[in-house]
Amino acid sequence: MKYLFFCVVFVCTSLFIYAQKDSISTSLKIELNTSKYKKGVIKEAIEIPLIVKPTKPVVDIKADHWDNTDHHPYHDFGQKFPLELFFTDSTYASPVSHKKVITSHYGWRRGRPHNGIDIDLVTGDSVVSILDGIVRIAKYSNGFGNVVVVRHFNGLESTYAHLSYIAVKANDTIKRAQYLGKGGNTGNSRGSHLHLELSYKGQPIHPEYLFDFSSNNKIRSKHVWVTQKWTHARFHNSKRVSKIKVIKSADEAAMASLAKQPKFYVVRKGDTLYGISRRNNMSVSRLCKTNAINQNTTLKIGQKLVLEL
Repeated sequence: MKYLFFCVVFVCTSLFIYAQKDSISTSLKIELNTSKYKKGVIKEAIEIPLIVKPTKPVVDIKADHWDNTDHHPYHDFGQKFPLELFFTDSTYASPVSHKKVITSHYGWRRGRPHNGIDIDLVTGDSVVSILDGIVRIAKYSNGFGNVVVVRHFNGLESTYAHLSYIAVKANDTIKRAQYLGKGGNTGNSRGSHLHLELSYKGQPIHPEYLFDFSSNNKIRSKHVWVTQKWTHARFHNSKRVSKIKVIKSADEAAMASLAKQPKFYVVRKGDTLYGISRRNNMSVSRLCKTNAINQNTTLKIGQKLVLEL
């Protein structure tokens, strides 16, 4: 009985010592004294395999173009297409607690790009982060008003603009659905709403291409390819929902990248909608519909009009 007790204590002690010395070893070798003879002690070795749980690599998302003041720090970065994005979750946290009503989509709006979506809310409504990440910007900006920018661990950034109150500060690590502040009407805004933008290394991405903004809160794909069609507002109309077809393979992305590019016209002094439409063999109504304007819209010199999508 004493011998059995000794063996148990010896084995436990050996396991502890070996675990302390070599935490990444794949097995333990333990030598036991089995019997004694005149010539000495005969030893028997037993080997116990260990299950080593792999550790996830630590991603330092602050190592590349981290700036707490500049909303677009990737000025010197030449983006290549298509972009490849990965998500670890299949759902995201809704930025607002109520039903998400999009009042303006990603796309061309009044002759300018609208690089996000506007979600209806009442001033004072809570706004939360859609994914885990680190706050890169939390300050007042002339156009965005009170704005929070969160960089997520896959490199994606989300921007929450026109807030009435900011509850976080730059460099805060936050969790999905964590409170960021209160919605509002600050900055260049025509009413209380949340302006939500998504970008990757400075390149805007159509939010509805990545996320389903219904009550399901689904991320459309854990592995997604993003072509230029989903990064340029000129391909879309802010007044309409774009038809979404998520690209999930490199081959699909390569084919989609060959899609026809839209044509533009830059407004010059003396231009009228009638004159532009006639010179480009299209009707005024079609020109207005493509650019989400009406026949009474005042044209501005330098304004870009989409002629063909």
